[in-house]
Amino acid sequence: MLKKIFAFIFLIILLIILLFVAIRSGSINLTYTQIFNGLFIKYDEEFATIYDLRFPRILVAILAGAGLSVSGVMFQAVMKNPLADPGTIGISSGASFISMIVTFMFPKLYFLSPLFAFIGGVLACILVYTLSWKDGLKPLRVILVGVAVNAVFVGLLNAINAMSGGSQNSVTAIVNANIAQKTWKDVSLLSTYISIGMLLALIFSGRCNLLALEDKTIKSLGINVNRLRIYISAISLLLIGISTAVVGVIGFIGLIVPHMSRMLVGNDNRVLIPYSMILGAFVMLLADTVGRMIIMPFEIPIGVFMSVFGGPFFIILLRKSEGTYESQ
Repeated sequence: MLKKIFAFIFLIILLIILLFVAIRSGSINLTYTQIFNGLFIKYDEEFATIYDLRFPRILVAILAGAGLSVSGVMFQAVMKNPLADPGTIGISSGASFISMIVTFMFPKLYFLSPLFAFIGGVLACILVYTLSWKDGLKPLRVILVGVAVNAVFVGLLNAINAMSGGSQNSVTAIVNANIAQKTWKDVSLLSTYISIGMLLALIFSGRCNLLALEDKTIKSLGINVNRLRIYISAISLLLIGISTAVVGVIGFIGLIVPHMSRMLVGNDNRVLIPYSMILGAFVMLLADTVGRMIIMPFEIPIGVFMSVFGGPFFIILLRKSEGTYESQ
């Protein structure tokens, strides 16, 4: 118990430190005194630039990282598969594809993009499950089919980006998962839905533990297993849908963060979900901050950064798990 409490405290301290580093990182470098004065005493022009451009970016990274990570935890609970990740098996790209199609054709419907992203995620999930079904769902088959479906959706996203001539900022941002131009409007949209999704995730965290049991055992407790899976999947899709609608397709974070969290706080979802929430925010903000600093004045989009570092992690994880799933 003490280990878990220490893990939470240490991670929160790291996130706070990273937050201050992220605020100061960039072409405009103000001192902490200037930032404090700008926030609470005198609002000047230099601080206004940071407040309107850098603060929304930081908050979007924190919120989206938390949402993607918790979505990964819940999705893995439903699938009973530690390799399951909405970003890897095409659900994120499916959500982004539908959201982008709608906002590309009807820009005035941008405020409804979370709804369309949710619908896209549901359709992608149904597609993966349907194509993977053969005398039941096998974990490795779901992963392989999902990777193929993800490739198709990413190809379609890139095709639309090419047809737009790369001139549509919103389209390009979704494809590259670039959060450089996010505004307070994006923060407001994301925070509303993420807060709802997180609250539901915490409420259902105890029920997620039940999914580790055999179906007949769960039924003996008087619980409808299929209905429970649908509820938890819906929460996961809500989180993944709103996150990808705002920041685009970011792979591997829903895979990496849950595994790191399990190593530190164990498998109890009542602890794992809130810890993954904080760790996901930290990892996402860290990736964005390093991507901004590593080749200044240029930037590495967060989606590219996570793919470069997440890909090798996924390969190592798959190799370690192949003995478990090779017969499936």
